[in-house]
Amino acid sequence: MAARNITILGSTGSVGISTLDVVSRHPNKYQIVALTANKSSDKMLDQCRIFHPQYAVMLDPISADNLKTEITKEGIDTEVLCGVESLEKVASLPEVDIVMAAIVGAAGIRPTFAAASKGKYVLLANKETLVMAGRIFMDIVKKNHATLLPIDSEHNAIFQSLPKGFTGNHKQSGVRRILLTASGGPFRKTSLSDIKNVTPEQACNHPNWDMGRKISVDSATMMNKGLEIIEAHWLFDAKPENIQVVIHPQSIIHSMVEYIDGSVLAQLGNPDMRTPIAHALAYPERIECGVTPLDIFKVASLNFEQPDFSRFPCLNLAYKALSTGGSSPAVLNAANEVAVEAFLKSRIPFTAIPSIIQQVMESIESTDIFTLEDILAIDNLARNATYKLIDSEEN
Repeated sequence: MAARNITILGSTGSVGISTLDVVSRHPNKYQIVALTANKSSDKMLDQCRIFHPQYAVMLDPISADNLKTEITKEGIDTEVLCGVESLEKVASLPEVDIVMAAIVGAAGIRPTFAAASKGKYVLLANKETLVMAGRIFMDIVKKNHATLLPIDSEHNAIFQSLPKGFTGNHKQSGVRRILLTASGGPFRKTSLSDIKNVTPEQACNHPNWDMGRKISVDSATMMNKGLEIIEAHWLFDAKPENIQVVIHPQSIIHSMVEYIDGSVLAQLGNPDMRTPIAHALAYPERIECGVTPLDIFKVASLNFEQPDFSRFPCLNLAYKALSTGGSSPAVLNAANEVAVEAFLKSRIPFTAIPSIIQQVMESIESTDIFTLEDILAIDNLARNATYKLIDSEEN
């Protein structure tokens, strides 16, 4: 069987690096055609040395120039490209079979759309595509017969726990609800008074997962789980009331599906992103990926808690955005990205993140969305509103 050709959108991030680790274990099964990144030209250069992609795309022009200089100097046979249009190009190349969509933030939407439009196997790790443009994206997937496989450990676990060939009909499949697990992040037991003073370093110190700074903060506020609620709605055609968040501190059960006969099916494993990546890459087969086998005797016990919405108000905001529909989830996402960035730069306190998001959501009326351009316009509007709000609170 010929090797399957892969483009990795966001190859220098944690998911991209894990994907390359899995690919490197199966050189006869997979071939890297294109790698992309924002500014990490040094990391990209290292990846080009090892995987020799046909294309390397940098979103940042200066980083692209730096990479091109080094690529030329070392005589590596890789063409360096730059910009969003180049991201779309390498996501839709005729020879590419699989696209790993792992760019964090709204920047990943356009190339992910491009991949789906060409009927690719889309391995989706970019939350914003579904959060901001769920209906539009799912329509494109269906229209172009693309294959969509979730990479988030929670959604991948749900996918594995649903009946084979699940089409979204919960009643026909006997599905009662989805149980979406969450670690609770680093502040699950921190007093509410102490949470006000937490630092970016503390917020990024996740107890179970090694993630980027933005995603780590989202885990600390539980906005990541809020975004995953919206994702689960689109991926599995689940109503908001049929998606239950369950705090599970050990991060061993990655999510569950509850059936009407009382059965609950769960997917378990050590907290390692290579497991869902390998599952999606090889689906419906299974491949080895370097993950340490789960020692259930060492785990010994598993704990579960209901989420405290007063401790994690971002969960409430996400449920509200999903129920409101239209452009509301896009506003939620944009305000969160800007607020998290401000927190990481120590411009606002940790507890201001949900407050700012709520104010922006209340200031922008939800509207119907029909095109990607509508989404990007709303995203821009919400970002500007959030910047202004943060500036006014600083002054």
